[in-house]
Amino acid sequence: MVEVDRHRLIDDLETLVEIRSITGSEENVADWAAGALLDVGLRVEVVRPDLATLRRDPAWPGEEMARQTLPIVVGRAGREGGRRLILSGHLDVVPPGDPATWTVDPWAGEIRDDRLYGRGACDMKGGVAAILAAVRALAASGELRQLDGELMVVLVPSEEDGGQGTLGAIRSGATGDMAIIPEPSRLDIVVAHAGAITFRLTVPGRAAHASQRREGISALDKLFVLTRALEDDERRRNEAETDPLMTALGLPYPTIIGIVEGGEWASTVLDRVVAYGRYGVRLGESPADAEAGLRAAIAEACAADEFLRDHPATVEITGGRFGSARVASDHPLPMGLAAVAERVTGRRPELLGEPYGADMQMFVNHGGTPCVIFGPGDVRVAHSADEYVPLDEVETCARVLAEWVRTEIGGSARNRE
Repeated sequence: MVEVDRHRLIDDLETLVEIRSITGSEENVADWAAGALLDVGLRVEVVRPDLATLRRDPAWPGEEMARQTLPIVVGRAGREGGRRLILSGHLDVVPPGDPATWTVDPWAGEIRDDRLYGRGACDMKGGVAAILAAVRALAASGELRQLDGELMVVLVPSEEDGGQGTLGAIRSGATGDMAIIPEPSRLDIVVAHAGAITFRLTVPGRAAHASQRREGISALDKLFVLTRALEDDERRRNEAETDPLMTALGLPYPTIIGIVEGGEWASTVLDRVVAYGRYGVRLGESPADAEAGLRAAIAEACAADEFLRDHPATVEITGGRFGSARVASDHPLPMGLAAVAERVTGRRPELLGEPYGADMQMFVNHGGTPCVIFGPGDVRVAHSADEYVPLDEVETCARVLAEWVRTEIGGSARNRE
Protein backbone atom coordinates (compact mmCIF):
# COMPACT_ATOMS: atom_id res chain seq x y z
CA MET A 1 0.00 0.00 0.00
CA VAL A 2 1.13 3.56 -0.68
CA GLU A 3 2.47 5.76 2.09
CA VAL A 4 0.90 9.17 2.75
CA ASP A 5 3.07 12.16 3.69
CA ARG A 6 1.22 13.25 6.84
CA HIS A 7 3.27 16.41 7.37
CA ARG A 8 2.63 17.64 3.83
CA LEU A 9 -1.05 16.76 4.19
CA ILE A 10 -1.34 18.92 7.30
CA ASP A 11 0.52 21.78 5.61
CA ASP A 12 -1.90 21.62 2.69
CA LEU A 13 -4.94 21.60 4.96
CA GLU A 14 -3.65 24.51 7.03
CA THR A 15 -3.07 26.52 3.85
CA LEU A 16 -6.50 25.67 2.46
CA VAL A 17 -8.23 26.80 5.64
CA GLU A 18 -6.23 30.03 5.73
CA ILE A 19 -7.52 30.96 2.25
CA ARG A 20 -10.87 32.69 2.80
CA SER A 21 -12.80 31.07 -0.02
CA ILE A 22 -16.36 32.03 0.86
CA THR A 23 -18.80 31.03 -1.87
CA GLY A 24 -18.54 33.54 -4.71
CA SER A 25 -14.87 34.36 -3.97
CA GLU A 26 -12.91 31.26 -4.93
CA GLU A 27 -10.26 32.63 -7.33
CA ASN A 28 -7.41 32.60 -4.78
CA VAL A 29 -8.06 29.07 -3.58
CA ALA A 30 -8.44 27.86 -7.18
CA ASP A 31 -5.05 29.36 -8.06
CA TRP A 32 -3.45 27.62 -5.08
CA ALA A 33 -5.11 24.29 -5.89
CA ALA A 34 -4.01 24.47 -9.53
CA GLY A 35 -0.43 25.05 -8.39
CA ALA A 36 -0.62 22.16 -5.93
CA LEU A 37 -1.80 19.76 -8.65
CA LEU A 38 0.92 20.98 -11.02
CA ASP A 39 3.53 20.32 -8.34
CA VAL A 40 2.29 16.75 -8.05
CA GLY A 41 2.74 16.26 -11.78
CA LEU A 42 -0.80 16.40 -13.11
CA ARG A 43 -1.81 18.06 -16.35
CA VAL A 44 -3.81 21.02 -15.07
CA GLU A 45 -6.42 23.29 -16.60
CA VAL A 46 -8.46 26.03 -14.94
CA VAL A 47 -11.84 26.18 -16.68
CA ARG A 48 -13.96 29.33 -16.43
CA PRO A 49 -17.27 28.65 -18.18
CA ASP A 50 -19.37 31.49 -19.48
CA LEU A 51 -21.86 32.19 -16.70
CA ALA A 52 -24.56 33.56 -18.99
CA THR A 53 -24.51 30.34 -21.03
CA LEU A 54 -24.44 28.13 -17.94
CA ARG A 55 -27.41 29.96 -16.41
CA ARG A 56 -29.47 28.98 -19.46
CA ASP A 57 -28.65 25.30 -18.95
CA PRO A 58 -31.78 23.24 -18.10
CA ALA A 59 -29.86 21.74 -15.17
CA TRP A 60 -28.84 25.14 -13.73
CA PRO A 61 -29.11 24.73 -9.94
CA GLY A 62 -29.70 28.34 -8.97
CA GLU A 63 -27.41 30.55 -6.91
CA GLU A 64 -27.38 32.45 -3.65
CA MET A 65 -24.12 34.39 -3.84
CA ALA A 66 -23.17 36.98 -6.45
CA ARG A 67 -20.18 36.03 -8.57
CA GLN A 68 -18.21 37.18 -11.58
CA THR A 69 -16.27 33.99 -12.35
CA LEU A 70 -16.59 30.26 -11.78
CA PRO A 71 -13.03 28.85 -11.59
CA ILE A 72 -12.94 25.05 -11.96
CA VAL A 73 -9.61 23.28 -11.45
CA VAL A 74 -9.15 20.05 -13.42
CA GLY A 75 -6.05 17.86 -13.12
CA ARG A 76 -5.39 14.74 -15.17
CA ALA A 77 -3.00 11.80 -14.95
CA GLY A 78 -2.73 8.55 -16.87
CA ARG A 79 -3.88 7.72 -20.35
CA GLU A 80 -6.96 8.99 -22.10
CA GLY A 81 -9.34 6.52 -23.67
CA GLY A 82 -9.35 4.01 -20.84
CA ARG A 83 -11.48 3.90 -17.71
CA ARG A 84 -11.72 7.28 -16.00
CA LEU A 85 -11.96 7.77 -12.25
CA ILE A 86 -12.86 11.13 -10.72
CA LEU A 87 -11.91 12.49 -7.31
CA SER A 88 -13.85 15.70 -6.75
CA GLY A 89 -14.25 18.26 -4.01
CA HIS A 90 -15.51 21.78 -3.52
CA LEU A 91 -13.24 24.65 -2.53
CA ASP A 92 -15.87 27.11 -1.32
CA VAL A 93 -16.99 27.51 2.28
CA VAL A 94 -19.86 29.24 4.05
CA PRO A 95 -19.21 32.45 6.04
CA PRO A 96 -17.90 31.92 9.59
CA GLY A 97 -20.67 33.83 11.34
CA ASP A 98 -20.12 35.71 14.60
CA PRO A 99 -16.43 35.42 15.55
CA ALA A 100 -17.45 35.62 19.21
CA THR A 101 -18.99 32.14 18.93
CA TRP A 102 -15.59 30.64 18.03
CA THR A 103 -12.87 29.73 20.52
CA VAL A 104 -10.27 29.75 17.70
CA ASP A 105 -9.58 31.98 14.71
CA PRO A 106 -11.79 30.50 11.96
CA TRP A 107 -9.10 31.21 9.35
CA ALA A 108 -5.98 30.05 11.22
CA GLY A 109 -6.09 26.27 10.84
CA GLU A 110 -5.24 25.74 14.50
CA ILE A 111 -4.52 22.18 15.66
CA ARG A 112 -5.76 20.90 19.02
CA ASP A 113 -5.83 17.27 20.14
CA ASP A 114 -5.12 16.01 16.61
CA ARG A 115 -8.02 18.03 15.19
CA LEU A 116 -7.57 20.90 12.75
CA TYR A 117 -10.05 23.72 13.36
CA GLY A 118 -11.33 26.39 11.00
CA ARG A 119 -14.07 27.33 8.59
CA GLY A 120 -14.25 24.64 5.94
CA ALA A 121 -11.93 22.23 7.75
CA CYS A 122 -14.68 19.61 7.76
CA ASP A 123 -16.78 20.84 4.83
CA MET A 124 -14.75 20.06 2.88
CA LYS A 125 -11.14 21.16 2.82
CA GLY A 126 -10.18 18.08 4.82
CA GLY A 127 -11.49 16.03 1.90
CA VAL A 128 -9.63 18.17 -0.64
CA ALA A 129 -6.40 17.74 1.35
CA ALA A 130 -7.03 13.98 1.32
CA ILE A 131 -7.34 14.04 -2.49
CA LEU A 132 -4.06 15.95 -2.81
CA ALA A 133 -2.32 13.58 -0.39
CA ALA A 134 -3.61 10.51 -2.25
CA VAL A 135 -2.40 11.80 -5.62
CA ARG A 136 0.94 12.82 -4.11
CA ALA A 137 1.38 9.34 -2.64
CA LEU A 138 0.71 7.74 -6.02
CA ALA A 139 3.20 10.11 -7.63
CA ALA A 140 5.88 9.37 -5.01
CA SER A 141 5.51 5.62 -5.57
CA GLY A 142 5.79 6.05 -9.34
CA GLU A 143 2.34 4.60 -9.93
CA LEU A 144 0.77 7.83 -11.15
CA ARG A 145 2.81 7.50 -14.37
CA GLN A 146 1.71 3.89 -14.89
CA LEU A 147 -2.05 4.16 -14.60
CA ASP A 148 -4.01 1.88 -16.92
CA GLY A 149 -6.69 4.52 -17.39
CA GLU A 150 -7.20 8.15 -16.46
CA LEU A 151 -7.46 9.82 -13.07
CA MET A 152 -9.22 13.18 -13.08
CA VAL A 153 -9.16 15.51 -10.07
CA VAL A 154 -11.99 18.07 -10.20
CA LEU A 155 -11.95 20.89 -7.63
CA VAL A 156 -14.94 23.19 -7.91
CA PRO A 157 -16.50 26.38 -6.54
CA SER A 158 -20.13 26.99 -5.66
CA GLU A 159 -21.17 23.71 -4.06
CA GLU A 160 -22.61 25.53 -1.09
CA ASP A 161 -25.17 27.43 -3.14
CA GLY A 162 -26.39 24.74 -5.50
CA GLY A 163 -23.57 23.12 -7.48
CA GLN A 164 -22.85 25.48 -10.34
CA GLY A 165 -19.19 24.51 -10.28
CA THR A 166 -19.81 20.82 -10.78
CA LEU A 167 -22.39 21.50 -13.49
CA GLY A 168 -19.79 23.65 -15.26
CA ALA A 169 -17.19 20.91 -14.86
CA ILE A 170 -19.57 18.30 -16.29
CA ARG A 171 -20.42 20.49 -19.26
CA SER A 172 -16.66 20.90 -19.81
CA GLY A 173 -16.15 17.14 -20.00
CA ALA A 174 -15.62 16.06 -16.38
CA THR A 175 -17.51 12.79 -16.51
CA GLY A 176 -16.24 9.28 -15.99
CA ASP A 177 -16.84 5.68 -15.04
CA MET A 178 -16.90 6.33 -11.28
CA ALA A 179 -16.47 9.30 -8.93
CA ILE A 180 -15.83 9.82 -5.23
CA ILE A 181 -16.47 13.06 -3.36
CA PRO A 182 -14.73 13.11 0.08
CA GLU A 183 -17.38 15.19 1.81
CA PRO A 184 -17.59 14.45 5.56
CA SER A 185 -19.05 10.99 6.16
CA ARG A 186 -16.88 9.72 9.04
CA LEU A 187 -15.36 7.35 6.48
CA ASP A 188 -18.65 5.60 5.79
CA ILE A 189 -20.03 5.52 2.24
CA VAL A 190 -23.03 7.67 1.29
CA VAL A 191 -24.95 6.01 -1.54
CA ALA A 192 -28.14 8.08 -1.27
CA HIS A 193 -28.87 11.66 -0.34
CA ALA A 194 -31.87 13.94 -0.31
CA GLY A 195 -31.99 17.36 -1.87
CA ALA A 196 -33.50 20.72 -1.00
CA ILE A 197 -34.96 23.87 -2.46
CA THR A 198 -35.20 27.24 -0.76
CA PHE A 199 -38.26 29.42 -1.03
CA ARG A 200 -39.72 32.83 -0.20
CA LEU A 201 -43.31 32.87 1.04
CA THR A 202 -45.13 36.21 0.97
CA VAL A 203 -48.20 36.21 3.19
CA PRO A 204 -50.78 39.03 3.08
CA GLY A 205 -52.89 40.48 5.87
CA ARG A 206 -54.99 43.61 6.38
CA ALA A 207 -53.61 46.56 8.33
CA ALA A 208 -55.49 48.22 11.20
CA HIS A 209 -54.70 50.31 14.25
CA ALA A 210 -53.66 48.17 17.19
CA SER A 211 -56.53 49.48 19.27
CA GLN A 212 -58.89 48.17 16.60
CA ARG A 213 -57.04 44.95 15.83
CA ARG A 214 -60.26 43.03 15.17
CA GLU A 215 -60.75 45.24 12.12
CA GLY A 216 -57.47 43.96 10.71
CA ILE A 217 -56.11 40.55 9.77
CA SER A 218 -52.63 39.75 10.94
CA ALA A 219 -50.34 38.34 8.26
CA LEU A 220 -48.45 36.65 11.08
CA ASP A 221 -51.56 34.68 12.04
CA LYS A 222 -51.93 33.62 8.41
CA LEU A 223 -48.28 32.54 8.36
CA PHE A 224 -49.13 30.25 11.27
CA VAL A 225 -51.92 28.74 9.16
CA LEU A 226 -49.46 28.02 6.36
CA THR A 227 -46.78 26.75 8.73
CA ARG A 228 -49.19 24.17 10.11
CA ALA A 229 -50.03 23.15 6.55
CA LEU A 230 -46.33 22.71 5.80
CA GLU A 231 -45.96 20.58 8.93
CA ASP A 232 -48.76 18.31 7.72
CA ASP A 233 -47.18 18.14 4.27
CA GLU A 234 -43.79 17.30 5.81
CA ARG A 235 -45.32 14.45 7.80
CA ARG A 236 -47.08 12.98 4.75
CA ARG A 237 -43.98 13.17 2.56
CA ASN A 238 -41.76 11.51 5.13
CA GLU A 239 -44.29 8.79 5.97
CA ALA A 240 -44.48 7.94 2.27
CA GLU A 241 -40.75 7.12 2.06
CA THR A 242 -39.94 3.39 1.84
CA ASP A 243 -36.19 3.29 1.15
CA PRO A 244 -34.59 1.87 4.32
CA LEU A 245 -31.55 4.12 3.97
CA MET A 246 -33.79 7.15 4.22
CA THR A 247 -36.37 5.90 6.71
CA ALA A 248 -33.48 5.16 9.08
CA LEU A 249 -32.88 8.91 9.30
CA GLY A 250 -36.25 9.52 10.96
CA LEU A 251 -36.85 12.81 9.14
CA PRO A 252 -35.07 12.60 5.80
CA TYR A 253 -37.03 15.46 4.18
CA PRO A 254 -37.43 18.31 6.67
CA THR A 255 -39.22 21.58 5.96
CA ILE A 256 -38.26 24.66 7.97
CA ILE A 257 -38.94 28.38 8.08
CA GLY A 258 -35.59 29.99 8.80
CA ILE A 259 -36.25 33.74 8.38
CA VAL A 260 -39.36 35.80 9.03
CA GLU A 261 -39.61 39.48 8.14
CA GLY A 262 -42.51 41.89 8.50
CA GLY A 263 -44.01 44.91 10.12
CA GLU A 264 -43.19 48.62 10.11
CA TRP A 265 -44.90 49.89 13.24
CA ALA A 266 -45.46 48.21 16.60
CA SER A 267 -49.05 49.41 16.91
CA THR A 268 -50.19 48.39 13.43
CA VAL A 269 -51.65 44.99 12.57
CA LEU A 270 -49.24 43.28 10.19
CA ASP A 271 -50.40 43.48 6.60
CA ARG A 272 -47.51 41.53 5.10
CA VAL A 273 -45.02 38.90 6.27
CA VAL A 274 -42.21 37.39 4.21
CA ALA A 275 -40.82 34.03 5.31
CA TYR A 276 -37.83 32.18 3.89
CA GLY A 277 -37.50 28.44 4.22
CA ARG A 278 -36.10 25.11 3.04
CA TYR A 279 -38.11 22.25 1.54
CA GLY A 280 -36.69 18.73 1.17
CA VAL A 281 -36.35 16.96 -2.18
CA ARG A 282 -37.17 13.26 -1.89
CA LEU A 283 -35.22 10.43 -3.50
CA GLY A 284 -36.31 10.05 -7.10
CA GLU A 285 -37.78 13.54 -7.08
CA SER A 286 -36.41 16.48 -9.03
CA PRO A 287 -36.26 20.00 -7.60
CA ALA A 288 -39.07 20.88 -10.01
CA ASP A 289 -41.18 18.04 -8.60
CA ALA A 290 -40.52 19.28 -5.07
CA GLU A 291 -41.46 22.81 -6.08
CA ALA A 292 -44.78 21.54 -7.45
CA GLY A 293 -45.44 19.76 -4.15
CA LEU A 294 -44.64 22.87 -2.13
CA ARG A 295 -46.90 25.05 -4.27
CA ALA A 296 -49.73 22.52 -4.02
CA ALA A 297 -49.47 22.41 -0.21
CA ILE A 298 -49.61 26.22 0.05
CA ALA A 299 -52.43 26.50 -2.50
CA GLU A 300 -54.51 23.90 -0.66
CA ALA A 301 -54.04 25.71 2.66
CA CYS A 302 -54.99 29.06 1.11
CA ALA A 303 -58.11 27.59 -0.46
CA ALA A 304 -59.23 26.33 2.94
CA ASP A 305 -58.80 29.70 4.69
CA GLU A 306 -61.52 32.36 4.42
CA PHE A 307 -59.10 35.29 3.99
CA LEU A 308 -56.30 33.55 2.06
CA ARG A 309 -58.83 32.13 -0.39
CA ASP A 310 -59.26 35.61 -1.86
CA HIS A 311 -55.79 36.88 -0.92
CA PRO A 312 -53.49 33.90 -1.50
CA ALA A 313 -49.88 33.77 -0.37
CA THR A 314 -47.24 33.68 -3.10
CA VAL A 315 -44.34 31.24 -3.37
CA GLU A 316 -41.04 31.99 -5.08
CA ILE A 317 -38.09 29.61 -5.40
CA THR A 318 -34.83 31.31 -4.46
CA GLY A 319 -31.18 30.33 -4.18
CA GLY A 320 -29.79 26.86 -4.73
CA ARG A 321 -31.81 23.88 -5.91
CA PHE A 322 -30.22 20.61 -4.80
CA GLY A 323 -31.51 17.43 -6.41
CA SER A 324 -31.45 14.01 -4.75
CA ALA A 325 -29.40 11.01 -5.84
CA ARG A 326 -29.13 7.25 -5.31
CA VAL A 327 -26.51 4.68 -6.35
CA ALA A 328 -27.47 1.03 -5.90
CA SER A 329 -25.88 -0.43 -2.79
CA ASP A 330 -24.58 -3.40 -4.81
CA HIS A 331 -23.08 -1.21 -7.55
CA PRO A 332 -19.37 -1.91 -8.18
CA LEU A 333 -18.45 1.57 -6.91
CA PRO A 334 -19.65 1.31 -3.29
CA MET A 335 -18.86 -2.41 -3.16
CA GLY A 336 -15.35 -1.93 -4.47
CA LEU A 337 -14.67 1.10 -2.30
CA ALA A 338 -15.95 -0.69 0.79
CA ALA A 339 -13.63 -3.61 0.10
CA VAL A 340 -10.65 -1.28 -0.32
CA ALA A 341 -11.50 0.64 2.86
CA GLU A 342 -11.78 -2.60 4.80
CA ARG A 343 -8.41 -3.74 3.45
CA VAL A 344 -6.77 -0.47 4.45
CA THR A 345 -8.43 0.12 7.83
CA GLY A 346 -9.68 -3.27 8.99
CA ARG A 347 -13.21 -1.86 9.20
CA ARG A 348 -15.89 -2.21 6.53
CA PRO A 349 -17.74 1.10 6.04
CA GLU A 350 -21.48 1.30 6.38
CA LEU A 351 -23.59 2.29 3.38
CA LEU A 352 -25.69 5.30 4.33
CA GLY A 353 -28.37 7.71 3.20
CA GLU A 354 -28.17 11.37 4.21
CA PRO A 355 -30.76 14.18 4.41
CA TYR A 356 -28.63 16.93 2.85
CA GLY A 357 -27.88 17.96 -0.74
CA ALA A 358 -24.47 17.51 -2.36
CA ASP A 359 -22.62 17.59 -5.68
CA MET A 360 -23.00 13.81 -5.87
CA GLN A 361 -26.39 14.39 -7.49
CA MET A 362 -24.80 16.47 -10.24
CA PHE A 363 -22.52 13.62 -11.30
CA VAL A 364 -25.29 11.02 -11.03
CA ASN A 365 -28.18 12.98 -12.56
CA HIS A 366 -26.44 15.21 -15.09
CA GLY A 367 -23.02 13.66 -15.66
CA GLY A 368 -23.99 10.02 -16.13
CA THR A 369 -21.28 9.16 -13.60
CA PRO A 370 -21.91 6.83 -10.64
CA CYS A 371 -20.78 8.73 -7.56
CA VAL A 372 -20.60 8.23 -3.80
CA ILE A 373 -19.48 10.31 -0.83
CA PHE A 374 -16.62 9.03 1.34
CA GLY A 375 -14.65 11.46 3.44
CA PRO A 376 -13.24 12.58 6.78
CA GLY A 377 -15.13 14.46 9.45
CA ASP A 378 -18.63 14.61 10.86
CA VAL A 379 -21.23 16.66 8.99
CA ARG A 380 -22.75 17.65 12.34
CA VAL A 381 -19.86 20.09 12.90
CA ALA A 382 -19.96 21.47 9.36
CA HIS A 383 -21.08 25.12 9.09
CA SER A 384 -20.74 25.44 12.89
CA ALA A 385 -18.53 27.50 15.15
CA ASP A 386 -15.29 25.64 15.98
CA GLU A 387 -15.68 23.47 12.89
CA TYR A 388 -12.95 20.84 12.80
CA VAL A 389 -11.75 17.66 11.11
CA PRO A 390 -9.78 14.82 12.77
CA LEU A 391 -6.35 14.61 11.15
CA ASP A 392 -6.22 10.83 11.48
CA GLU A 393 -9.41 10.58 9.42
CA VAL A 394 -7.98 12.86 6.72
CA GLU A 395 -4.87 10.69 6.49
CA THR A 396 -6.89 7.47 6.44
CA CYS A 397 -9.15 8.86 3.73
CA ALA A 398 -6.09 9.70 1.62
CA ARG A 399 -4.76 6.16 2.00
CA VAL A 400 -8.10 4.65 0.97
CA LEU A 401 -8.46 6.96 -2.04
CA ALA A 402 -4.95 6.14 -3.25
CA GLU A 403 -5.53 2.41 -2.81
CA TRP A 404 -8.87 2.65 -4.62
CA VAL A 405 -7.21 4.29 -7.63
CA ARG A 406 -4.48 1.62 -7.62
CA THR A 407 -7.08 -1.14 -7.44
CA GLU A 408 -9.27 0.23 -10.22
CA ILE A 409 -6.76 1.52 -12.80
CA GLY A 410 -3.30 0.87 -11.40
CA GLY A 411 -1.03 -2.16 -11.23
CA SER A 412 -3.48 -4.04 -9.01
CA ALA A 413 -6.17 -3.69 -11.69
CA ARG A 414 -3.88 -5.08 -14.40
CA ASN A 415 -2.87 -8.00 -12.22
CA ARG A 416 -6.49 -9.11 -11.88
CA GLU A 417 -6.83 -9.55 -15.63
